[in-house]
Amino acid sequence: MSKSEDFNPVIIIGAARSGTNMLRDILTAVPDFGTWDCDEINPIWRHGNLSHPSDEFNADMATDSIKRFIRRKFSKIGKALGVSNVVEKSCANSLRVSFINEILPEAKYVFIYRDGRDTVASSAIRYNASFELGYTLKKLRYVPVMDIPYYGMRFGWNRVKQMMGSKQLSFWGVQLNDMQEKLQKYSLFEVCALQWKECVEKSLRDFKNVPDERVYRIAYEKFVLNPEEELKKILDFLNVDSSGLDVSALVGKVSAKSIGKYKTQLTDEEQQKINALLQDTLEELGYE
Repeated sequence: MSKSEDFNPVIIIGAARSGTNMLRDILTAVPDFGTWDCDEINPIWRHGNLSHPSDEFNADMATDSIKRFIRRKFSKIGKALGVSNVVEKSCANSLRVSFINEILPEAKYVFIYRDGRDTVASSAIRYNASFELGYTLKKLRYVPVMDIPYYGMRFGWNRVKQMMGSKQLSFWGVQLNDMQEKLQKYSLFEVCALQWKECVEKSLRDFKNVPDERVYRIAYEKFVLNPEEELKKILDFLNVDSSGLDVSALVGKVSAKSIGKYKTQLTDEEQQKINALLQDTLEELGYE
């Protein structure tokens, strides 16, 4: 398959609540960068593989028809916005870098990772979040027409359960293998920890097969503590001259206040359980 000449794909990879939204919003405020006007486009990525039970895809699942479909979506949004650089951030992509690399062999990746303990408490809140009609409708706009019945049933059943008294959504965020079993076996905080762990570990494995010059790695904590300097480095990686940009304004809303919040949001017992699950991965990323 020949490479498209009308868009440059920039894929942000990161587990949920790791700063991916923050980074997407900053990059798409830069001239000639744009993205879809919804939080994520997971239905586009899953088109053709709806029956697959998790969000973890391998390269073999990227058939020629799926490649053409997804590349057309990138080209279409780039033309509609009048931009050359199309940014995409779907947290589930953490589990399918090899799949994406097969579809977009020219893509550049920004891999942002965060202390998994901080992501856990934040993720748990999303499981219990109230239904947001506007948010859901925005995402539905980008569901392929033939896939609408599937998503209608899926989201509908999820909300019916909530209306019947279930305080917790049956699923939220990245869908792991054996997700329902995990939800029954582990506490909500432990499930969130496993989501972070598997997303990070799968990304790290897949990135070993992507040339280093196409991957930029940044710790969330490092970025929020020195956002201007770190953004300049990311823009340089993306071949953008930042000298004419108001970098200070671009990162004006960045805050470091969430670093280490797990220490007050989680009980000692919860911290112990989560540390037991995440210790090896945290150490691999340089967290103590």
